[in-house]
Amino acid sequence: MQKKGGAYYKDDGPGDEIPDNLDELPDAVPKAEALHRFANRPYVVLGRAYEPFTALRPYQERGVASWYGKKFHGQKTSIGEPYDMFSMTAAHPTLPLPSYARVTNLSNGRSVVVRVTDRGPFHADRVIDLSYAAAYRLGYVDDGSTFVQVESIVPEGATTMTYAQVMPAPRVSPAQGSSGPDEIELLVARLGQDARPAYPSASGMASPAPPADAGGSPAPLARGVFLQLGAFSSVENAESLRAHLQRELDWLGEAIQVNPGGGIHRVHLGPYASRGDAERVAERIRLALGYKPTFVSR
Repeated sequence: MQKKGGAYYKDDGPGDEIPDNLDELPDAVPKAEALHRFANRPYVVLGRAYEPFTALRPYQERGVASWYGKKFHGQKTSIGEPYDMFSMTAAHPTLPLPSYARVTNLSNGRSVVVRVTDRGPFHADRVIDLSYAAAYRLGYVDDGSTFVQVESIVPEGATTMTYAQVMPAPRVSPAQGSSGPDEIELLVARLGQDARPAYPSASGMASPAPPADAGGSPAPLARGVFLQLGAFSSVENAESLRAHLQRELDWLGEAIQVNPGGGIHRVHLGPYASRGDAERVAERIRLALGYKPTFVSR
């Protein structure tokens, strides 16, 4: 083992020791895999709507790549597998899960093949998050980020069709205690699925649905102003975002909660006593991630 020093983004380094053979770690080997039934549904994070691909197809983009390390090591990815920072994997907002991509560091020409297993990064200036091992092989671990080209890979013998049916998002039913639309309902409606009628609340903010307890009845919720960080039809994706943001925004003083209701799992932060208190935290999140959460009240 070798020691690795240096500064890392938010202290998210590889730990005190890293394997000696990372330079020799092979690329991920593309193969035909069934797409995850739930991880490829539409979702909203920090006010931005994402529509993941539900079929393998050619895709190429250029932008900034970052990497994530020990803070996420062992945590569940969006497809339920534990994240291993010493494997050749990546997170992408919209590529099918799981799938494969070639990532090329445009500053030095180095290239790797990774298996895409997670959603993210949810930063305005980034297009992909690589594992520590993949970033190490591309030569940008110490820099934290670099400009890359991302190209999807369709495995040999595979078609551009999905390998398994991707479950559609559930029909959105009226959520108890809710009186206004939010982004995921509007997205579901735009995709041609049913969304409930919505009316503005007296405050002009949407009201979130209360979560149900184990018996199926709504659990009592705190009152106040909340920040909505994301909304998903998949509880796995909602929990994945909650875990990621708890580590990314480790300065938060309030809990990040996943509140189910009406077939949607909303990721909320709060409560705050006033809109002004919530606004101050929302602005800090915008400065950190480039996107600003929306406001809900109950």
